[in-house]
Amino acid sequence: MSEKREILFTVELDDQRVPEAIHWQAADAPVEGPQPCDAFLISLWDSGQKSTLRIDLWTKEMQVDHMNAFFFQTLMTMAETFQNATGNREVADDIRAFGREFARKVEMPPEE
Repeated sequence: MSEKREILFTVELDDQRVPEAIHWQAADAPVEGPQPCDAFLISLWDSGQKSTLRIDLWTKEMQVDHMNAFFFQTLMTMAETFQNATGNREVADDIRAFGREFARKVEMPPEE
């Protein structure tokens, strides 16, 4: 029998429907209960429509430098996921190179 797992996102909106707070929780998470976060990007592949459905949310308190770091880290993990899923290291390296260029253009401090 297969197992099922859930990931729950709770978004608190202001009167203009702008996210004020975001929390997530999952049974397999390393911590228990709802955990705060400032942003999330979810992409879902619809094989029937051959298109990506997405949900991109961030709180109005999300700082630009945090958004820059969030996107940089997302690009780098996308490269790793792409390489693991396809075995195509060359294109994964191109994604990583783009991530580094992105970091340079948004003037992120160098990684330690």
